[in-house]
Amino acid sequence: MKFRLPALGALPALILSLLVPSSPALAAPEAPAPTAATGFTISGRNLLDANGTPFVMRGTSHPHVWYPGETNSYAEIAGLGANTVRVVLGGGLRWGPSPAADVADVVSRCKANRLICVLEVHDTTGYGEDAAAATLDQAVTYWNSIRDVLIGQEAYVLINIGNEPIGNTNPGQWTTATANAVQRMRTLGFQHTLVVDAPNWGQDWTNTMRDNAQTVWAADSQRNTLFSVHMYQVYGTAATITSYFDAFERMGLPLIVGEFGHEHQGQNVDEDTIMAEARTRGIGWLAWSYSGNSEPYLDQTVGFDPAQLTAWGQRVFTGPNGVSETSRCATVFSGCGAGGTVPAAPSALAVTSTTSSSVSLSWTGSSGATQYQVQRAAGACAAGSTFSQVGTTATSSFTNTGLAASTPYCYRVTASNAAGTSAPSGSVTGTTTGSGGPGDGCSAVSTVQNRWDSGYVVQPVTVTNARTSAIAGWQVTFTLPAGQAIAGSWNASLSGTTGTITATSLAYNGKLAAGASAAFGFQVTKPAGDAQSPSGFTCIAS
Repeated sequence: MKFRLPALGALPALILSLLVPSSPALAAPEAPAPTAATGFTISGRNLLDANGTPFVMRGTSHPHVWYPGETNSYAEIAGLGANTVRVVLGGGLRWGPSPAADVADVVSRCKANRLICVLEVHDTTGYGEDAAAATLDQAVTYWNSIRDVLIGQEAYVLINIGNEPIGNTNPGQWTTATANAVQRMRTLGFQHTLVVDAPNWGQDWTNTMRDNAQTVWAADSQRNTLFSVHMYQVYGTAATITSYFDAFERMGLPLIVGEFGHEHQGQNVDEDTIMAEARTRGIGWLAWSYSGNSEPYLDQTVGFDPAQLTAWGQRVFTGPNGVSETSRCATVFSGCGAGGTVPAAPSALAVTSTTSSSVSLSWTGSSGATQYQVQRAAGACAAGSTFSQVGTTATSSFTNTGLAASTPYCYRVTASNAAGTSAPSGSVTGTTTGSGGPGDGCSAVSTVQNRWDSGYVVQPVTVTNARTSAIAGWQVTFTLPAGQAIAGSWNASLSGTTGTITATSLAYNGKLAAGASAAFGFQVTKPAGDAQSPSGFTCIAS
């Protein structure tokens, strides 16, 4: 998001113009920097501090480049319990440039207050749609200009290469631009954890970052890139939030919510689900923002005064699943504990029963786990099996349905809580029985996301290709209980509204590689007091 001077926007019709003159970025020779000290790293989906301890960000953003005199804010933010602050800098093309000495002072203040510092260049906001925006390459040039004050701070500083670097015009350019920026940062000698924002003004409603994250991850020679989505009005429902989180879990890639609010431009944001799901899954977040917004409803304090928390500030710092409940400082600071314990890997995974279209599993649970992720690979278990997530559960058992008959599948399970995700359990092969029937070639696993008196949402229905080769499309059939009806759907074409329903893949999510997954969802209306859910999910691949 933006402040009084920068532009706002998540969708084209909502974007405001920027009124700040530009100035040239600082220049510096592009020689490799010295070898970095040990710093943050990434293991699976977890961010680890320099001691190898999982670290989950809980904090806010501070508009330093527009309010450079508000230096007391770092101590104030720490005093409110945050363990991280995202600091807005200018690269010199729209704001700033924030000089090296100024950045060094910011880092020093963060360290003095036991805050991890996420530094970001804001000039890139909305590139391709906003003519004033800088490129990611220009942002890298700025980072190179202040390299000397950042090298050696890898245990305390993460570099967010560019804020919301692509607008809604040609969001597909994000992949190459981001991969190139990551590679150039490494060539210049930066060994920090790098944070990359999504396109679509950070909200990734085209799923460009989601669908191309693996490409950017592979472009980083150090495999130390953290993906950041900004959740505003695109994320007004629990279904959209959990679907996005699920996608990164399935890929096994690290994700944070780099910005979010409780509303945006008159539209609701489901901040309760963001915060609750982030806590369960061990995902970091940085709420927007401490003070000074052109939209006062996003201010967490009145006039940078921590004694005057707004309703939004109270929600962030003292509300359920907020900073006070979930923040743990990084163990690189004196006096900080481990910040919670990541669960041990589940043990004794076993197949308890099979049918022609399902495999049931059980395992010994992990102390402290709040969720288990069930992963599956095509074929019998073997070295090099490629796994994708097929479901989650809060218990120590799971049934994977919609499978092909007479087919082996390999399973493993991970455990997670707010501190992070465990290593996988041992693997086990489950083979369906020989009776044929529907469910040929793909599986469908449904989750009732939330329920109220007159309806509920099923999201996600995860469709997984169970074949050893690609499929061109899929159809999922299920049955609604009597008296219930479809009220809406997304990411699939549904036939009918009552009784037996067939959901057919769309042009963009039907083709799946072996073991790959897609997801769709739907909303149902129901009689008051009816606790029934859809049943009989089967999947046919084409």
